[in-house]
Amino acid sequence: MMRTLLLALTATATAVAGTNDLPSPLDINGAIRYSLDHNYSILQARQQVQVQDGLVTQVTGQALPNVAANGQYARNASEISQSFPQSTNSWVAQVKVTQLVFAGGSVRAGVEAAHLNRSAAVADLQSAINLALLDVRTKFYNVILTKEQVQVQEDNVKLFTRELNDTRNQFQAGSVSNFEVLRARVSLANAQPDLITARNNYRVAIEQLRQSLGAPSGIAGVTSDPDVEGTLDFTPSQFDLDQALSQARTSRPELSSLQKHSEAGEQGVKQARGGYLPTLSVFGEYEWEGEGGFTESPSQFESFGFPVNASVHGWMYGVQGNWSIFDGGTTRGKVHQAQAQREIDRLSQSSEELSIDVEVRQAFSTFEQARELVAASKETVDQATEALRLANERFHVGSATQLDVLTSQVALTQAKTNQVQANYNYIVAVAALRKAMGLSDVAVGT
Repeated sequence: MMRTLLLALTATATAVAGTNDLPSPLDINGAIRYSLDHNYSILQARQQVQVQDGLVTQVTGQALPNVAANGQYARNASEISQSFPQSTNSWVAQVKVTQLVFAGGSVRAGVEAAHLNRSAAVADLQSAINLALLDVRTKFYNVILTKEQVQVQEDNVKLFTRELNDTRNQFQAGSVSNFEVLRARVSLANAQPDLITARNNYRVAIEQLRQSLGAPSGIAGVTSDPDVEGTLDFTPSQFDLDQALSQARTSRPELSSLQKHSEAGEQGVKQARGGYLPTLSVFGEYEWEGEGGFTESPSQFESFGFPVNASVHGWMYGVQGNWSIFDGGTTRGKVHQAQAQREIDRLSQSSEELSIDVEVRQAFSTFEQARELVAASKETVDQATEALRLANERFHVGSATQLDVLTSQVALTQAKTNQVQANYNYIVAVAALRKAMGLSDVAVGT
């Protein structure tokens, strides 16, 4: 998981020329790596981390010294001059350093809350990565599935075409009637819509994959039909439900994010309660005041190199404090709001724990179903293939009808369709279960 996060955080900084190019041929590892740089959900989550970095810097600045320079220059009519001798020019310049010493703990709590929210944003980034990569993997193998389905339907059309040719030859030889030829033509015609639909599904799957990758059309290396390379073959996986639940409770970034938000809520209460106490700061400043404007006389260069004609200049330092003894209930309202938000965060965490528990159980059940369907579909394809072979042999020796052959062919096509669908469902079920457990995609880092 940590490696996934580091890859995502550094993807933009390490980008080199050509990273906009979609790899060709595009395999699953290339798709995963490309999406880490270009998937919009990941990019947005990465920017949220940057937002929190800015907030950390902003809040931390309240605990650091503040240095400010102020200046004013005025020109007025001599009739309203209040100086003697009369002057139409006056100016003042000031440099002041202020350091907050005590704020009832609100600044410290705010800084701690900002750091916790930043950690939550990092966890949200990891969550976005896991979810986005699951979507990429699902869409990628959906392209492979639809490609396999096109192949199944093309093979089906070829078999029906061969069956029609054989029937025509037998008709010319006088061994079958014209009805058998007509039925073969109808079977071939009925197979065409499924092939057309499969080809359209493939084109749609390509566009869905492009969206998941974050690869808009019109950029270098992106065409309407990228060369997707892969199969629905897989290595069987083993999972245990209890271990999966335990893994999810410790590894899901959503829980880590909510835990950080809950801890930040505690700090938010402390920050709000700081409004009951006074604030205390120390300051030091140097001020110049003068009339008659600036002079270029070298003798007038005072401390710090200012070319001034100052009538008054010098240091001042001291302590300043503020205590809002009665604010009409504003602070009490802020405390109440922070406490309520803290409870909301705790309830959200409990709710998410339950949701994750249910998600893992559902994902595990889907995985078990997919595993059983894979085994069943493989056996069915073997049986359907043998049934078609026997039907053809019997038909050619006259012991079976053409209907037997066509029925066997339809059964084989359905069995192959079920098999590729079962393999796809298994691959996706494994990926979904790993995501539910909080595990990174297996292709990350390859």
